[in-house]
Order: sequence, then structure tokens, then C-alpha cells
Amino acid sequence: MLKPKVIFLDAVGTLFGVKDSVGSAYATVASRFGVTADAQALNHAFFEHFKAAETMAFPDADPTDVPAKEYAWWRAIAEQSFQAIGALEQFTDFDAFFADLYAYFASAEPWFIYPDTYDSLERWKSMGIQLGVISNFDSRIYTVLDILALADFFQSVTISTEVGVAKPDPLIFATALQKHRCAAFEAWHVGDSYSEDYEGAKEAGLRGVWLRR
Repeated sequence: MLKPKVIFLDAVGTLFGVKDSVGSAYATVASRFGVTADAQALNHAFFEHFKAAETMAFPDADPTDVPAKEYAWWRAIAEQSFQAIGALEQFTDFDAFFADLYAYFASAEPWFIYPDTYDSLERWKSMGIQLGVISNFDSRIYTVLDILALADFFQSVTISTEVGVAKPDPLIFATALQKHRCAAFEAWHVGDSYSEDYEGAKEAGLRGVWLRR
């Protein structure tokens, strides 16, 4: 198939990425609360706990409870990360810090858009191809897409916390396909994770495209 009906894209690591590192962002916000933390060590700790955490999907949750569950999920990882580098005891009010940190990642400040993102989206849009996002990010994705001037490109956004499963589970791809009334063989999915995006899409019947950033 030369031209798909729909192209789905991952979000973080595909459309946009984190400036410097997650650890650097954590350390920057922590410094506003008088906390000194090594960004590199914090980044290592973050990814260690991020990878060890349960999937950010809440299959039995009431939709109204999902934002609070997302918040708690990320708070646990932040607390574990600072604990791991021995910096947690520096905080006098970790809850206030985390509230700022969570809002920080819903702003434009920590993100950068990859150089090929806008051109690719514009080209596909001009070809009449529908576009959608499939992401294991949380509901802040809607705000981030908007502030990065990406939201208008997409006819759908499908995220793990709303579906109840995360990539590479076939259900999240099937849910996205239903929004476009599209068969799996008519769709592509582009993402930077070999297992979640490429293999996950193929397993669900889509054409997987591995974007090696």
C-alpha cells in the first residue's frame, strides 16, 4: 500500500522530546525549592524507576479518577528518584514541589520539537492522510500538543490511561483504529520504541515504522 488511510504517531521521543534530560528538568524545578540535586544521577535514577514501574494504565478506573491516578503514578516515581540519590530529605514540602513539577511538564518549557516534525505532518496532511496520536503518556498530552502547535494536525489522540492498556497491547491500536473507522492494514504507526511502537503495531496488524531518533 503506497498511501495509508491513517498514520498514527507516538508522542514523546517521536514528535517532541525533553530538552537536556528528565533529570535536568527535575533538578531545575527542585532548585526553586532550595534543593540541590545532580542532574545526571537524578536522570539515571528516574529511568531506573520509570522502567521498573507498573504500566501507566488503569483498566478498572472510573474516567473521572484517571487524572488523580496519573498524578499519583508520576509522584511515586519522582519521590523514588530523589530518594535514590539521597536528596529527598532536602525537601521541606515535597507535595508543593511535585505540584510545580507536574505543571512544568504540562508547559512548553521542558520540550523541544524535532526538526522534521512539522514538515512531515504538513506533507501527510496535504496528501489527505488522516493523522492520530497513540501514546503511553498521560492526559497532559492534550495540553502539550496544543501549546506546541501540534494539536490541529491530529484527528484523534489515544492514550494508555484512557484505554486501560498501554502499547504494545493490541487493544490500544484497535481503539485508535475505531476512531477513524479504519482497518489495521490501512494504517501505519510511527514511533521511537522498537518494542512498543514497531513490534506493537505489527502485532496489531498495522504497518510499523521504527523511528530511530
